[in-house]
Order: sequence, then structure tokens, then C-alpha cells
Amino acid sequence: MNLIIQSTQPLLSAHLEQARALAGGVAAIRLDDYAGRILDVDLARRSEVTAWCAQHQLDAAYLPPLHLADFGLVVMDMDSTLISIECIDEIADFCGLKAEVTALTEASMRGELRDFGESLRRRVALLKGLDASVLEQVWRKRLKLSLGAQRMLAGVQAAGLHTLLVSGGFTFFTERLTARLRLDYAHANLLGVSNGKLTGEVVGEIVDAQVKRRRLYEVCAELGITASRAIVIGDGANDLLMMAPAGLSVAFQAKPVVRQAARVSLNFTGLDGVLRLFE
Repeated sequence: MNLIIQSTQPLLSAHLEQARALAGGVAAIRLDDYAGRILDVDLARRSEVTAWCAQHQLDAAYLPPLHLADFGLVVMDMDSTLISIECIDEIADFCGLKAEVTALTEASMRGELRDFGESLRRRVALLKGLDASVLEQVWRKRLKLSLGAQRMLAGVQAAGLHTLLVSGGFTFFTERLTARLRLDYAHANLLGVSNGKLTGEVVGEIVDAQVKRRRLYEVCAELGITASRAIVIGDGANDLLMMAPAGLSVAFQAKPVVRQAARVSLNFTGLDGVLRLFE
């Protein structure tokens, strides 16, 4: 088993060597200015190493040797994963209800609200009557890609992997991201609009945790691969079901319940940290 450590600041050689000694590894290989791989570590020291890495704001991943070419699909959540905002919270800001909607969003992502569909309906209902033009304003003025997102996507696409954006958010944003980033698949909720106003309803099936997992399996079947050849990246409780069957699950700046379940957690570094997990 190897240990990959990553930093948001240039990784000091002294820190890399200290991590090797602490982990009981036989050698340390520098991957770039921000990361290193420690070979053949002692798993009995894992808790001590994890605490030390957290203290120094280093992301630590224990993995066997992995090769990106062995995977066929990258599945990403959208809000607070591929992008840095929660779109529904920003939409709610235009009607003065951001604090109320954000509180519901946070509770849902932490897994405190068991019924994601009901939580989403409650939040969307608060948007009723809002001019639909605010969606364009959120897209143009507030939506930003997460740190390292473009580099991560460039890397996996260059390796021949397909990409799926599956979100409990809205098609207005996933469709634009799909075009901008040349993604292969996207699946999200459709906001109701009538006479230029939001109706306060979601049209059709709500994309909850079960639907996210189903879409993962559907795309894998279409590509002729198993879910074990998928990399799934998410941050909230509604991502857990699609992360479970994945060959590699990555919690990105995620809620505690997701960090505990995922194979890898990136708490400090950007999404491009995913690329350093592979040899």
C-alpha cells in the first residue's frame, strides 16, 4: 500500500521525508512541487499519519498502485464539487431567502434530512414567482469552477475516460457546463418555468441519491464497463449511494459523513489532486 500526500503550498522535502518516516515507508517519490508518493507504508501507523497530515493541512490517500487508463468513467456531482457554489442558494439570494435555503441545503448535504426530494421541493417552492432571468445571472456572475476542475477534466479526457455530471441541481446549469467543458453525459432536475417566472416546482423525476446511482449504472452499461471502473467524486450525503460501487470514490471538500465513507478525501487541494492518485 502506498501513501500519496498533497499540499496546497509547495511541499517541503523535509515534510515529505518526515511523512515517510512517520508512515514507515521504504521510499518517498516526489510527484511534483505539491505532492509525493510514499511506497510500502505500514498501515498500523495510519491514524497517526492522518492526524499529522491534517495538522499540516496535507491531504493523505492510502491506495494500491492505480492507473488512470484502467478506468473508463469519471462521475461528478455539480454543486460544491465541480463548481464552488450551491446554485439553489444563489438563486434564493435574489428573493432574499438565501439564509433560509442555505440552511436546508446544508442539512440535506450533511445527511440530516433523509428525504432529499422533500428537501428540494421545500427549497424550490420558496423560489416561486422569481423571474427566470436570475438563472442567467447566477450562471454569468456567480458560478465558478472549483479549484483544479479544468486541469482534472483535461487529464481524464486525455486519458480517454468518459465524463458524467449527475446533479441534484438544475439542468439550466448542467447543460451549460456540459457544453463548456465538453462533458459526455449530464443528468439533473428541471425547474418549472411559466411566463418567464419560476413556478416553485421541479418538473418530472427528482434526481436524488437513488437516481444518481441508477444513472451511474446506466452510463456504465452503455459504455460496456462495470461500476468498478468508475471514479465518483462528490461532497454531500446524496452522493453516497453512487460512490459505494465505484472503483474509486473521492470526497471533495465534503461533509463528514461523506469523508468517512469515501476511499479518498481531498479536504485542502483542488480537484486536480485526483490526477495525482494514479501512477
